[in-house]
Amino acid sequence: MNITELARRLRVPTEELRAKLPELGFDIGSKAIKVPDRDVGRIMQAWQEYKKRLYLEKKMLDQKARADRRIAVREGRAEVALLPAVMTVREFAGVLNLPIARVMQELMHSGILASLNERIDFETASIIAEDLGFRAERKEEGEAVKEEGAGISRLEEAKSHETKESLKPRPPVIVVMGHVDHGKTMLLDAIRHENVVATEAGGITQHIGAYQVVRKDRALTFIDTPGHEAFTVMRSRGAKVADIAIVVVAVDDGVQPQTKEAIDIVKAAQIPFMVALNKIDKDNANIEKVKSQLSELGLIPEEWGGKTVMVPISAKKQTNIDQLLDMLLLIADMEKEHIVANPNRHAIGTVIESHVDKGQGPIATVLVQTGTLHIGDTMGLRDLNYGKVRAMKTWNGEVVKEAPPSMPVRILGFKDAPSVGDIMEVPEDPKSLEKLKEQLSRKTGASEITVAALKMNEGDIVESGDEKVNLNIILKADVLGSLEAIVGMIEKIRNPYVGVKIVSKGLGNVTDSDILQAEATHAFLAAFDVKPMAAAAQLAREKSVEIHEYSVIYHLFEDVVEKLKILIPAERVYTELGSLEVIAVFKKLPKGMVVGCKVKKGKVELGATARVLRDGHVIGEGKIDTLQAGKSTVRVVEQGADCGIGFAGKTKIEIGDALEIYREEMQERKLNINNK
Repeated sequence: MNITELARRLRVPTEELRAKLPELGFDIGSKAIKVPDRDVGRIMQAWQEYKKRLYLEKKMLDQKARADRRIAVREGRAEVALLPAVMTVREFAGVLNLPIARVMQELMHSGILASLNERIDFETASIIAEDLGFRAERKEEGEAVKEEGAGISRLEEAKSHETKESLKPRPPVIVVMGHVDHGKTMLLDAIRHENVVATEAGGITQHIGAYQVVRKDRALTFIDTPGHEAFTVMRSRGAKVADIAIVVVAVDDGVQPQTKEAIDIVKAAQIPFMVALNKIDKDNANIEKVKSQLSELGLIPEEWGGKTVMVPISAKKQTNIDQLLDMLLLIADMEKEHIVANPNRHAIGTVIESHVDKGQGPIATVLVQTGTLHIGDTMGLRDLNYGKVRAMKTWNGEVVKEAPPSMPVRILGFKDAPSVGDIMEVPEDPKSLEKLKEQLSRKTGASEITVAALKMNEGDIVESGDEKVNLNIILKADVLGSLEAIVGMIEKIRNPYVGVKIVSKGLGNVTDSDILQAEATHAFLAAFDVKPMAAAAQLAREKSVEIHEYSVIYHLFEDVVEKLKILIPAERVYTELGSLEVIAVFKKLPKGMVVGCKVKKGKVELGATARVLRDGHVIGEGKIDTLQAGKSTVRVVEQGADCGIGFAGKTKIEIGDALEIYREEMQERKLNINNK
């Protein structure tokens, strides 16, 4: 056979084959054009064995290097790599000072197919860095950005152009924050004298709402923010539009994780705040203990010589509510220079809530922050014409024709549901706005959940690609605030091996198209506070599609996590155990051999894998399926002892060969939920 034809069959350059044949025991000339036909089969078999040896040697070196790197990381000897929260693969390789190809190879080894400019988060990068022998630490990003998005910048810009004479006092905007079930909604209930707690699932507020009350002939605007940890995103946004914050702490429960988080958010927003010490009517109330806990966080009560206003209240029994409102008015008076706006300009406000009503279409609650909003005004969002104000209602259902600064109003007239946190501005020239094109939100309810509002990093929620095992999910919710909160908490699930692929997300009841899409994509169909249409429910039964209905968001979150725990693949871990010298060959078996060995280093275990080395080169691998010390069957033989092993493999072992023993295990990977 022509040597070039043989090289083609073996998929190797002709010159490389010609150079290697003498090493494989085939003596042909350096300029030979043909090889004898009788040798072709033997050459092909020898070449396959040669390639297998190369693979096994590479595998051995990789396993040993990986084990060494793990030990170095565990013992703290590894080099420290300072990694940012998010980086591209190219930047990641630069930080590690490794070739990009090497980093991409390691990513691929972990099942992540990422391009050079694809972004990976810190959690993924830290796992890969440790596999490469580095100890990953998060790089300090400096002070958090306090203003989000171009819309807020536009609001600040508008305020900065106002003259002192044009600015008039406006009602303060107050946000109520704190730990779940500490009584935030009950406090607002006490203030408004209206029971809204009973309408909330599990006693947890599901949406942001805005309300306005009057105390001593002065209006106060309250924003009600949900308290469960899944609503971090919504709480952050609530603090952005507020002038004063109330941090509610239950004196029978004390300072909790969400209490600390709420305090951090308020401090970052740089707004004045007070503490409402709630549930003083409880038998186990301990006000002094809670004050002590708060002082450890830097909040010193006024009576202790500090500056933090703390008012003991019982929202349930409406105790000291008047005192709390009076303190709010006092704080507002102290901040009166900042609580001002120009009522005589075009309105600018923030979208507090948004949903699609069956009969009326898209409706949004907007908090007017400067200017006055009138019936007939054009509403601009992100330089797009979102429609005209057709009707406005206050929180208690009163129809109004204009909304001055600090008034929250429900607006009818949107062409499409805006995103929560969007800045709405009435333009000087409505013709300057671009016409709103058909948006994906028309089909799915609302896809415009902005990156800024959710504080999400690209790549945190896997939307495409095959690099991870994905849980497909279809989300349907009643209002945009809930949809945003659900996506925001899914963002907490960060793992390089499993992810959530949001097939679609939208507002309104579950429809036929949702069922068909769930069937086609094998998706987890989650419906939050919405029901399937009658036809959709029938179709779901026919297609065997399960609709998971929820009224409490964190129940949905827990179910998603459980699904991902099932999907997450185990990790293959190699542990080097020891080395043996073959001192006798007893017999050959149909699928292996029985040999006698001396344990030179470490130990040998039953069920472990053995590499066969001859003259320092790996020639094969096999399993140890029997192990004897003397005449006894054992599970482990330690260093210095002789043993007999049953080797299961195709390799023919000879006296003088070395066996390197290692254990291959599948370790369960953990699912990171909340990475601070």
